[in-house]
Amino acid sequence: MATLLFLLVQLLGNMDRADLSTLLLGWYDAHRRVLPWRALPGEVPDPYRVWLSEIMLQQTTVATVRNRFEVFLQRWPTVAALAEADLDDVLAEWAGLGYYARARNLHKCAVHIASELDGIFPTDVEGLQALPGVGDYTSAAIAAIAFDAPATVVDGNVERVIARQFAIEDVMPAAKKAIKAAATTLTPADRPGDYAQALMDLGATICTPKKPVCALCPINASCKALKADEPERFPVKAPKKQRPTRRANIYCLLREGEGGPETWLRRRPKTGLLGGMLEFPSSPWQAEREEAVPLEADWQQADQQVVHIFTHFRLELTVHVALVVDAEPSEEEGRWVPLSRLDDVALPTVMKKVARAAFEPEPLSS
Repeated sequence: MATLLFLLVQLLGNMDRADLSTLLLGWYDAHRRVLPWRALPGEVPDPYRVWLSEIMLQQTTVATVRNRFEVFLQRWPTVAALAEADLDDVLAEWAGLGYYARARNLHKCAVHIASELDGIFPTDVEGLQALPGVGDYTSAAIAAIAFDAPATVVDGNVERVIARQFAIEDVMPAAKKAIKAAATTLTPADRPGDYAQALMDLGATICTPKKPVCALCPINASCKALKADEPERFPVKAPKKQRPTRRANIYCLLREGEGGPETWLRRRPKTGLLGGMLEFPSSPWQAEREEAVPLEADWQQADQQVVHIFTHFRLELTVHVALVVDAEPSEEEGRWVPLSRLDDVALPTVMKKVARAAFEPEPLSS
């Protein structure tokens, strides 16, 4: 610990912490981004909006979240309204926003706040961390932005700014500890919420991963990476590992229902990838495909293969379609869904791709 503190002092150089935060806050007051979840100058932040946006923004871009946030807010304007929502509706609205576990925790957290905390968010980091789906980063962000608590907020943008300011040589993700320690030394007692958002905005608009606009940076005078003329080298990243490929056969059943064509969907296990979501039956997702038809039928292979990229692997799905009359799959956790309602159910993006490959431009004819 003593060695780390010594290194941080060396890295800080001649830049006083108060000077750096003052420069950043001055820049933020003039150049802050206007975002639908962000309070305007003079407004009191809404903890619900802050919490909702922070959960949405995890592993998702601001551009993606901006419009989706407004839709969420229109459907569920308060934490109480979200708590009363059907989970499947929340999951369906979450499509395209990343891991569905976050949507399940979002709903679980809303229920907890509404039922156990009288609809009131905790104001400190410790209380916020006790909420479902709220970890170190999110609790710090809510505490700082919603309640102006002196919490150190470190997201990807902040990591980049701090790593470059101090030219931290540790390789990611091991460098996260040093970055957090350095960021903590800079967090001011005055306006910590605005300061956190200033760092985020700086990383998003000036201190970008490629071609940072260092000439416009308000704290460029203290940037160690800029002085070394190599800002893009930081944060230092390990060589990318090759993403493995998994393959499977996936089966789309079609029958004529009372209201038109229907397809069979089953429910995935509650835990794990896409937990609790609806899907078409498939063989296991593994290195080699296996046959695992849900029932005997005249299966026809679709022309288009579905490829979907998850964070840790690439998935290749060979789509098979069959028309059935009087047959039911053996899965207990499944149901027939009209093709016209596929957009309304909680169907993950990869399964929407499968539906398009199987049923467009028109369903399988007999």
